Amino acid sequence: MEFLASKDYMRYFKRSLLLLLVCVIVLVCTDQDYYSLLGVSKEASSREIRQAFKKLALKLHPDKNQNDPNAHDNFLKINRAYEVLKDEDLRKKYDKYGEKGLEDQQQGGRYESWNFYRYDFGIYDDDPEIITLDRGEFDAAVNSGELWFVNFYSPRCSHCHDLAPTWREFAKELDGVIRIGAVNCGDNRMLCRIKGINSYPSLYVFKTGMQPVKYYGDRSKESLKNFAMQYVTSTVTELWAGNFVNAIETSFASGVGWLITFCAERGDCLSYQTRLKLAGMLEGLVNVGWMDCGTQGELCDNLDVSSSTTAYFPPGATINNKEKGGVLFLNSLDAREIYQEVMQHLPDFEIISAASLEDRLAHHRWLLFFQFGEGDKSNVQEFKKLKFLLKDEHIQVGKFDCLSSPTICNKLYVYQPCLAVFKGKGTGDYEIHHGKKILYDIVAFAKESVNSHVITLGPQNFPDKDKEPWLVDFFAPWCPPCRALLPELRKASKHLYGQLKFGTLDCTVHESLCNMHNIRAYPTTVVFNQSDVHEYEGHHSAEQILEFIEDLRNPSVVSLTPETFAELVQRRKREEIWMVDFYAPWCGPCQALMPEWKKMARMLNGLISVGSVDCQKYYSFCHQESVRGYPEIRLFPQKSNTAHHYYSYNGWHRDAYSLRGWALGYLPQVSVDLTPQSFTEKVLNGKDHWVIDFYAPWCGPCQNFAPEFEMLARAVKGKVKAGKVDCQAYGHTCQTADIRAYPTVKFYPYQGTKKSVLGEYIDSRDAKGIADLLNEKLEAMEKKEKRKKSRNK
Repeated sequence: MEFLASKDYMRYFKRSLLLLLVCVIVLVCTDQDYYSLLGVSKEASSREIRQAFKKLALKLHPDKNQNDPNAHDNFLKINRAYEVLKDEDLRKKYDKYGEKGLEDQQQGGRYESWNFYRYDFGIYDDDPEIITLDRGEFDAAVNSGELWFVNFYSPRCSHCHDLAPTWREFAKELDGVIRIGAVNCGDNRMLCRIKGINSYPSLYVFKTGMQPVKYYGDRSKESLKNFAMQYVTSTVTELWAGNFVNAIETSFASGVGWLITFCAERGDCLSYQTRLKLAGMLEGLVNVGWMDCGTQGELCDNLDVSSSTTAYFPPGATINNKEKGGVLFLNSLDAREIYQEVMQHLPDFEIISAASLEDRLAHHRWLLFFQFGEGDKSNVQEFKKLKFLLKDEHIQVGKFDCLSSPTICNKLYVYQPCLAVFKGKGTGDYEIHHGKKILYDIVAFAKESVNSHVITLGPQNFPDKDKEPWLVDFFAPWCPPCRALLPELRKASKHLYGQLKFGTLDCTVHESLCNMHNIRAYPTTVVFNQSDVHEYEGHHSAEQILEFIEDLRNPSVVSLTPETFAELVQRRKREEIWMVDFYAPWCGPCQALMPEWKKMARMLNGLISVGSVDCQKYYSFCHQESVRGYPEIRLFPQKSNTAHHYYSYNGWHRDAYSLRGWALGYLPQVSVDLTPQSFTEKVLNGKDHWVIDFYAPWCGPCQNFAPEFEMLARAVKGKVKAGKVDCQAYGHTCQTADIRAYPTVKFYPYQGTKKSVLGEYIDSRDAKGIADLLNEKLEAMEKKEKRKKSRNK
């Protein structure tokens, strides 16, 4: 038998290898790569993908190519490419498995008119002052410590288009004071739903430590500016003889200089709004003040100020000798120009020496910029705000020159200019930043990293023979889905601290190590538990990573062999139900199904047993069971006369909820179908508690809710009876119960007397939620009854 099985396996292996070679040849020979179709690189951002697609859409749209018989098909190709690459999860599947991984996804089959792409698509993509935020970067941005004003819009909304010119002008005027953002809710429906956005445009102010504030005023530029500026907490101090000298002298101790506007009769003085803007732009770096030379004439004369001007006094400036003290006089009235000139005069970050590096990193948290020589221009003036923005996290900011000690940088796997967070435990516990080189992204990274437990790995610390379990993320810095996954890994690491270690490995730096572990796509996330290796296939969210780890600890899916299949499935108990997934590890749709299959198994725990069979490993067995394609999903119902009787799943969707709904339909009904007579006798006049589902057979939501109601019936069995009333057949009964929509769930508790036909309305369609609510009501009734008996005694 073993010899026959091995021959079958070799025959199958050769067929699989031939199929794989054919697939590779097809992929190479067909110029259908989604990135090539759109003319973008694999590291393209969402914004760059949108811009590239829009350009092609305007050129290739069938409306503009009516004489081309292939225009429709050509446009479908680029539309499909855009719909896949704009979605983080679909892009990851495509990068990993190609088209095979997307067989269940039908994006790109419909498209809009040419006018939509010309006038409605990507409203703010060409505006540098407006930051278009996607789901993966939104939370990091608004929690960076900066003030944000975000426009949630829909490309189909006429009011959103009316607002766009004003929003652009507003963004230009407040650039540098407030971050102006935009979220396209057409492309980010889930994000907008989570944030409670139900009308467009919706304008919100976000600031760390403050609840989001919605704007309800008129949409003029002045009204928007007045609303936003009230959340700029910086102040402009009026100075006079009594406090001026003290302010300048104490700036040395605080390390924060002063930008002062002197308003005299001659010349133009900075307006109040400009001074307030500068206070916001320079918050935490420079104090902003002003002096009225009309009332403080003597002081202005002493400072040789004869006409309106603005001057920057650095920390420790000498008033008596302005040139020696480094006082900088500024001639501009433009806030942006003044800001840039002051920023250039602020001191750069401290350069850490090689001799002191280890000691300093061992005692403090640091954000370090690694540079290669003094001529390295990787830094920008705006980064000087980092010290202030990271102050509450006790993170110090500095630089290290790799040319001064190449050995140290090589040991840290730093081969080009970059920045990294060190968590206060020396050079062994650090994480390199791979996100955008912009202020809010760096701030978010630093805050997340110092409070998480993800470290950068290399050959020296890779957990090959580590006894403790590790989650290792193999990635490439140029890969956008990889960058989107990193913040989620940090969140997950905080929940699993002490149970699972987290590390990241850059495959562009450690190519041989990645090849050794057969890494073929990015990101590839693997859990190493001594000799056991488990690859993560789920979505890029901390919640799903945590679910994956929990499933490794307490598996929800039984891995079946031919022997255990016969024992557990074919010889199952009479009341048992099994669902089995017959799959092949190389099959893209099988890999896409796996996380949904595990999620479904957890949702069906205790009701239906769930298993899987590896048809690459047990090819002969699967062939014997007439499995002709992968994945093959079968449900084996409660035992009838035929043990081999099963139902195959032929549904379009293979997500956890669709599969669960299909499976629950095969459970024996626990609820009771009621007629008008039995409703009156059992529910209204009976002495039991009842929960009733009033439904109509033609109603789609009712059909979707039916399996959920059966789950509820099982959850409350023994405490509350569950019944169903068909409102199409028994309309009068439903009308009497005041049923106005389907499905409607009502609770009829027995409290010693005949129940009201109206019952108690339950505003939920979730079995667990309704069960919890019913249990709370029963507990409250029980306590009330005990108090009543106590009083009677």
